[in-house]
Order: sequence, then structure tokens, then C-alpha cells
Amino acid sequence: MRPPDRSIEQALIGWLPRRRWFAGKGREVTGVEIVVGTDLSAPAPEGLALRHTLVRVRQDDGASDLYQLLLGYRNRLPDRLQYAEILAVDGMHVYDAAHDPDLTQVLLADLASEASVGPLSFHRVPGAEVETGLASLAGTAEQSNTSLVFGEDYIYKLFRRITPGVNPDLELNLALTNAGCAHIPRLYGWVDMRIEEDAEERHATVGMLSEFLRTASDGWQLATTSVRDLYGSAELHAEEAGGDFSAEARRLGTATATVHRDLADAFGVRDAPADVLRAASARMHEQLEAACTDVPELAPYAASIRAVYADLAELDRPVPVQRIHGDYHLGQVMRTDRGWVLLDFEGEPARTLAERQAPAHPLRDVAGMLRSFEYAARFLLAGHKEVAAGQSELLEARAREWADRNRSAFCRGYADGGGPDPGAHALLLRAFELDKAVYEVLYEARNRPSWLHVPLGSLPHLTT
Repeated sequence: MRPPDRSIEQALIGWLPRRRWFAGKGREVTGVEIVVGTDLSAPAPEGLALRHTLVRVRQDDGASDLYQLLLGYRNRLPDRLQYAEILAVDGMHVYDAAHDPDLTQVLLADLASEASVGPLSFHRVPGAEVETGLASLAGTAEQSNTSLVFGEDYIYKLFRRITPGVNPDLELNLALTNAGCAHIPRLYGWVDMRIEEDAEERHATVGMLSEFLRTASDGWQLATTSVRDLYGSAELHAEEAGGDFSAEARRLGTATATVHRDLADAFGVRDAPADVLRAASARMHEQLEAACTDVPELAPYAASIRAVYADLAELDRPVPVQRIHGDYHLGQVMRTDRGWVLLDFEGEPARTLAERQAPAHPLRDVAGMLRSFEYAARFLLAGHKEVAAGQSELLEARAREWADRNRSAFCRGYADGGGPDPGAHALLLRAFELDKAVYEVLYEARNRPSWLHVPLGSLPHLTT
């Protein structure tokens, strides 16, 4: 017999904040309510059950968010799933079934048949075929969602925090797949569900199935390996070290410009009036003030940052805007045998859905990648704190040199690929990059305090 919902809700109050993908860290969970539960007919052994569950989580600051769970039920929980357990009552175990390949096969089966189950609707991209019966393996690298790799063919993104509306990751990937873009994984299908919000029925994206890039190399790992090689022979300059990354950075810039062109073709480009820049500057100022309150170490740089924002507000010209990636960094790209591939068009997780769907200048994505080169260069410096002062200064110089070299290469590739030349829009790019750096300071302070030194460490040269 299944435990009552009330028992599960109480267990989730303590379980949810420990999940890597839970967005409300640092705030107390005051209540969890199961909004809707839908039984899925998993092709699994007798005694197992799968329930798609949407829960509302309330926190002490008044926030109220929806999260998606796949709840598994077993009379006996094998050792391999002990870590996923949520609670056990009267011999019945309830656990996170995203980690159970005996149950997740139903997702492929329902996508293949385009099933409708309660509020859930499964869709295939026209012309796409979905193979069923493949075992899944849950990934561990993501910050905001959970991805299930099925065999060597597919990856299913299980969105965790659910917002009514079409998720930008689906919206943009579907458009780029239909456009034949070579720089994204092919989209095969998606899942949405009906949600009652304020007496109004709306739809929300809850999952999407894409091509699994089984031979791909992660962009962040490639870049940090290059930095590690440089630090291993710090007497060499960045272009002399064996792992020079600049050629890849340039190719990545060209691929980024290509995707931006495809997005412009799919969704259009419009000229936003100059007051859009003034509004953007005001939002940047607002975020800066909040960040200085939360992170006092940011205060010494605030005056220089405000000056750039003020200059941005004085730009009196229309600005071309379009759909962009929105959360672009080295962890969102992979190097494959067909070149660089862009992933995860969901946008910055702390932004609202409306903000993530809003058209923006494509140099916002460029600024995000430039910040990521800074992260790659400085992330490993923390592991060299024990070296002598002279060596530490040398490593700092090499980090600066590596970041500058790859930033320049990326910008050249981006301009070569037909994107707006970053060198011709220096003020716009600088304002975007500083805004991103302030966002990073806030994000790291709230979610990964041990990483706070990374964005703070790049501010001295960004603000001079």
C-alpha cells in the first residue's frame, strides 16, 4: 500500500533542499503540497510503480514554486537506489525514480506513441522516430535539471522547476531543428502538461528528448585542461603551451554567430528604441545595489561599474534585438566531430520566464562566453594558493594572458561568422559583461560560496 500524500509531503520538506537542482537554497522550506499525481504505466516488474508528481514548494520568504518529480514505489529498494530514497513507510519505499532504469523506459514508450496520460501530453517532432526499450542513466553534472541518457541515442531533460508556458530550451531547439542547424543536438520530442494556475488552465514544458552526443567533449573540460597545461609549465606563454585553446575558441565564436543567424531567421530581428538601453541600465543598477548589499566585497568596484551603466544609458540609438541563448558559457557547449554544438537554451535560471524569452542584443551571449573564459582561467588558481608569492604572481599573469588570448580569438571568430563585431560595440559589450559579472557574484554567494573568488577575482581588471 502506498504511503499517503501527507507523509510524502512531510518527507519532501527535508529532502528537496538537499537536491543539487533545488533553486531555493538558503531559504527555509515551510511547506510542500502535491498538486497533481499521475500514474504512468511503466513496463516494469510487478511490485514497482511510477507516479509523475508536481509539487508546490513554499518558503519562508513567501516564494512559491512548482517542481517536477518522478516518484517510484517499491516493496524492496535495491542497494543501487538507496541514495535516491525519500521515505519508507510500512515496508513501502518511495524514491526519486529518475535514477531507476526499470521505470524510466515509459518516457520513451509514451513519446514514441505520442500518448496522452492525464494532464501529460507526449509529442514527437514531425518525421522523428523514437526507439523504445533503452535503459537510462541519470546524469550528475547539471545544476538546475536532471538529464537521463538512454543507451547511446537519446538524452531526456527532466525539467525540475516548472513554470507555466513554453520553456525557451524547447522553443529555440525546435526552431533550430526545423531550420536544420548543424550546431545543436537534434530534437526528437517533448512533454508538456496542463496546470491549473489562478483558476486558469495553462500548459508547461516538463521534458524534452534530444540527440545524445556520445563522442562529444565538454567545452568547460577542454578549456580548463588547456589552463592546467599552462599552469604546469608556467614559464611558457599561453601560445607556447601544448594545450593552446585559441583555435577552438575562434571556431566556437564562428559557430555561435551561425546559431545567432539561424535564430534571427527563425524569430526575426527588430530595432528596439534607445530607451530600451536606459531601461536596461536601470535594471543593471538595481541588480548591482542588491549584490553590494549581499556581497560587501563587491562595493570597491561599484563606482566604476555604475559609470559604465550610466554611459550605456546615454547611448542614443536604436538597438537590434533577437532571440539568443541567454545563459551562454563553456559548460553549455560541446566539441563534436561536426564542430561545436550549443546546448541548454533555457536561459539564466534566476530570471523569470518572460525575461528569458525576451529578445536581446546578441552580444549578451558574447559577454557570457567572455566571462566563461575568465572562469576557466581563474577557477584553477584556487588550487595553487600554497605556492610561493612569486609563483602565485606568475600564475595570475598567465591566467590573465590565457583569458585575453581566448577572448580575442572568440571575438574574431564571432565577427568572421557574421555576428556584430564586438570590437565595434565596446561600450555595449563592456556593460553586458559587467552585468553578467555582478549576476555571477550574486549567484555564487547564494549557491556556491566556494566559487565566489572567481567572479570577484576578475573585477579589478574589468573595472579599470
